[in-house]
Amino acid sequence: MFQEIAAQIAFSSSSLNLFTVLGVTSTAGILGWRWWKQKNAYKSLQSLPSPPKHWLLGNIPQVLAAVKQKKFFQLLFDWSQQLGPMYVYWTGNPIVVLSKPKVIEDTIVNGMRDGSLVRSERASKAWNDIGGPILLGQSGTEWQWRRKAWNPEFSSSSLSKYVDIISQACEQVIEKIQEAAPPKELQVDPLFVELTMRVISSLVLGIPVDGKTASPEGPPLDVLKVYEAMSILTYRFLRVATGEKMWMKYLPTENSRDYWAARRYLEEFLTPRVDLALQIREQNKTDLGQVSSLFQESMLVKIAAKEPNYNRESLIAETIELLLAGTDTTAHTLSFAVAELSLNPRVFQQAQVVVDQVWQSQGAINTESFKELSYIRAIIKETLRLYSVASGSNSLEAKREIVIEGQVIPRGAKIFWSMLAAGRDPEVYSHPEEFLPERWLDKSKEISQLPMIDFGSGSHRCLGEHLSMLEATVMLALLLHYFDWELVNGRSSVEQLQQNLLIYPSDRMPVRFRLRK
Repeated sequence: MFQEIAAQIAFSSSSLNLFTVLGVTSTAGILGWRWWKQKNAYKSLQSLPSPPKHWLLGNIPQVLAAVKQKKFFQLLFDWSQQLGPMYVYWTGNPIVVLSKPKVIEDTIVNGMRDGSLVRSERASKAWNDIGGPILLGQSGTEWQWRRKAWNPEFSSSSLSKYVDIISQACEQVIEKIQEAAPPKELQVDPLFVELTMRVISSLVLGIPVDGKTASPEGPPLDVLKVYEAMSILTYRFLRVATGEKMWMKYLPTENSRDYWAARRYLEEFLTPRVDLALQIREQNKTDLGQVSSLFQESMLVKIAAKEPNYNRESLIAETIELLLAGTDTTAHTLSFAVAELSLNPRVFQQAQVVVDQVWQSQGAINTESFKELSYIRAIIKETLRLYSVASGSNSLEAKREIVIEGQVIPRGAKIFWSMLAAGRDPEVYSHPEEFLPERWLDKSKEISQLPMIDFGSGSHRCLGEHLSMLEATVMLALLLHYFDWELVNGRSSVEQLQQNLLIYPSDRMPVRFRLRK
């Protein structure tokens, strides 16, 4: 009997060992097959420069570490400096990174026009995971009708009627600085975040920019809480876009809890206004006594009224996207512009001369004077060249084999670009490390065609480009009119940078202002 039991145990043990061996062998076989398939499918990319990689994990460890340290943009920039204007890194599928401005522009425009390039599936899913289906996460006809619906609201002609709202918000920033001066340190990045969030919330949701006037359509705008929630969602986007699995949001982790809390907070903030906009559409009413005129003129109401394809879920998601896109981008750009002016006295003085002349002739910064502020707009463009805040936050995927700069890019490969490296290309921008706004005002043919791709390219160019330039120009002109300033931490404020989704100054840009005499 004991011999039979021993024999059964021995048989079971040997069977288990056999199954284990078979399992390991099968796994190794699958991994080997996938490695062989990938090697052959992407054989043409083996000739491209590549950073050192793990034999099995590729460059996933470096990418995930950089995202965790909030330095992903810096990793792409460093690799561009080391490996050249086109290189490949490996995170499962290969990712080809470009860093020459004209190549980036032509690749985006031509690739998306002929359908050879589309938004990568991972990036689209990551965008839609922020709050639901949004414009950035769509393609084809779904993208087209959404873009068509919003385009008129963000055109330069439509935005001219919002100059008063933008000016009012900018004047509030001036008042806060005046209350703190002379001289006192202020962190300008949070100031500009509040400015841009109040402006986009007023235009899209009809919330008064002064923060004191009641908004009967829904909860008041709590800038700090909304911004915190948006930061959590955008950081999750970056993690998912660079490799984190979508299902990890269901795990009982701190990141997951923060993600669901952020989504819930934003949805609770937006739902009353979205429901009211839909009610106005369904009842076909334009004059409701309990609704403010500012809300009735808001983009939310206009879009809900003219686009029946939008429902509650998609309008909430789209509004979250607009709040995200309309806040950090311009706010951080303004912070870097203020910093570069402080670090470049010649440009600072010239900018003040321009603003003073406009003030003397117009008496204020308004629609008419905006035409005379080309030098201030050039400062904004030069800031974007050096600090493209959205560097490395999106990608495209090849739907068929394409050729970029003579290099065959196989189907399935992804295309990234480092705007931070592109903005410092010495073949395109002379003296790339110098802050020279004049380069954008040169009328010669060669200079006037400098690529300005920080807002994207082609039909997918940034929806809010005109708003961003208008807002940044007005704010910077008012600051130049009222103040002199200096950076508290000097050049380290523009060297110690981090990335949530966008690039921002890690010290929040402390500045010491002095009232001009």
